[in-house]
Amino acid sequence: MEVTPLIEAEELYRFYHIGEDEIRALRGVSLRVDSGEILAIVGPSGSGKSTLLACLTGLDEPDGGRVLLKGQRLTRRPESERTTLRVQNIGIFLQSGNLFDHLSLQDNLRLTQHLAGKLDEDYVQALIEQFGLGHLRSARPIHISGGEAARAGLAAAMVNQPALIVADEPTGEVDAETESVLIESLLAFREHGGTLILATHSDALAATADRVVHLLDGKVRDD
Repeated sequence: MEVTPLIEAEELYRFYHIGEDEIRALRGVSLRVDSGEILAIVGPSGSGKSTLLACLTGLDEPDGGRVLLKGQRLTRRPESERTTLRVQNIGIFLQSGNLFDHLSLQDNLRLTQHLAGKLDEDYVQALIEQFGLGHLRSARPIHISGGEAARAGLAAAMVNQPALIVADEPTGEVDAETESVLIESLLAFREHGGTLILATHSDALAATADRVVHLLDGKVRDD
């Protein structure tokens, strides 16, 4: 009996138009990720990594193909339905904009839980301590360093204990010590049954993956 993948992409295409120019960001990308797996997506800047992650999470709609999440179609659905599926199943870490500037770190995590209809203050505080941010729990993002913001952003992605975390360059622009903390936390998430899709330029992070997909010019070159 074939196991249903946690998330599956079938022949994804995504085109952008700037004036008369057409940018082919994705050109027939297919992949599947099973529960408990770590998949790293690597490739040069402009290869389509961020666009692929946006389509996989329903933040963007592909021009062709489809995405299935736990066997349910995520693409070609109303935004409200995509949002519900995303909030219930996926934690997202973007290259920027993971935190609301007007909220403290702990209130950012609380808001993320609230949006999912959850409330677990003990877990909020446990995550803050896990990421070494206890002294900054009441600080706003504009008053913390880039490495601290990366740790807090990953904590926000984890706070609802999702089945899947999709992270775009989670260790980009951080020092080696912070990268080690983030990798350790990601591996702990997997050890508790979580699944990870990571777009990265980091050799250290890619080395933790079960599989590595190479993107180039919007196509999968090898897997």
